[in-house]
Amino acid sequence: MEKVTNNPAVTVIIPIYNRAYLLGRAIQSVLNQSYQDFEIISVDDGSTDNTEEVVRSFKDERIKYIQHKENKGAAAARNTGVMAARSEYIAFQDSDDEWLHEKLEKQIKIFEVSSPEVGVVYTDMWKITANKRMCFHSPNIMPKDKIIYQQALDYGVRYIGIQTVLMKKECFDKVGLFDERLPRYIDLELFIRLSKYFYFYHIKEPLLNYYDTKNGISSNTMALVTARKTILDKYFEDIKKSKRVLSNHYVGIGASLCSNKELKNGRHYFIKAMKVYPFNITSLLAIPLTLLGQSVYDKVERVFKKIKRMF
Repeated sequence: MEKVTNNPAVTVIIPIYNRAYLLGRAIQSVLNQSYQDFEIISVDDGSTDNTEEVVRSFKDERIKYIQHKENKGAAAARNTGVMAARSEYIAFQDSDDEWLHEKLEKQIKIFEVSSPEVGVVYTDMWKITANKRMCFHSPNIMPKDKIIYQQALDYGVRYIGIQTVLMKKECFDKVGLFDERLPRYIDLELFIRLSKYFYFYHIKEPLLNYYDTKNGISSNTMALVTARKTILDKYFEDIKKSKRVLSNHYVGIGASLCSNKELKNGRHYFIKAMKVYPFNITSLLAIPLTLLGQSVYDKVERVFKKIKRMF
């Protein structure tokens, strides 16, 4: 039986945009948690399907429904949820993913025994594509690493899934809300800000099923270019203190441009990367590759990504 309190310990925020056909699974996986002191805030970001009907079909007083009259994006939807939250901790669930039974319980236990500097507890997850299921290992960042801001500036927190995170609400009081200007890397940018003030804790166990649907914002390469440039501009004064890190940012932008069929512009950033830090092997290899044409570049990129996933 559900536990209804005026001030729940955890707020679970679910941003939704036209995912009614998957939403029920996501909500039910939260309701099935072994830890029950939570509220769910479902933020309908201007959906045109029957999202509201699906949410209201769950007869549980802990579920709140908030509707945006127009689509504002995932960052804005999450911010709406954060501002409405009444709890000490905040978690995020995506409308097409599924939590495992003990996720919240194990994360709350970590907070109970950890130092007050810990602001973020996150986990690994199962990545499910078609009929394949493999463990997606998040970067292993622990309180012993302390403040990891420099590592985060070099995208060291890139592969932390926001759906796996439980964080203190006070984190938002300190660093602000999600940056609504970003079309991608919304979570990464927030983690960069958090890494300047809070410790992270990694639970080395997959506690979520992440369904890789291969569509939506994650397949938009131009959005990736825009996000990378925005992050570089926002943190440039700190990034430029390390030539290696600045070079890595230029390589990232160059690679994203090349994936977007802009080899000439991509080559420009690879050259910038080499000038800043001549020992950046990736830029040295990528520059001649861009001269061989898009089809050759794409084939080599696919092979490189396949090898990278193996390790």
